[in-house]
Amino acid sequence: MAETPKLSVERALEKLRNSDKPKSKDERHAEKMSVLDEEMKRMRAQRLRLDRPKRNRD
Repeated sequence: MAETPKLSVERALEKLRNSDKPKSKDERHAEKMSVLDEEMKRMRAQRLRLDRPKRNRD
């Protein structure tokens, strides 16, 4: 079997942290806006469902 190089826990964590590059202020803002847009779509759909006239079930 081929040997795999072993990293220390500290180096492994450092590699993982470096892969998550810090986001710019614009990127964070864009993410927040997209989350809010999705929430607004969900709320509009819910309002439309609730505002529909109820059918009489006789």
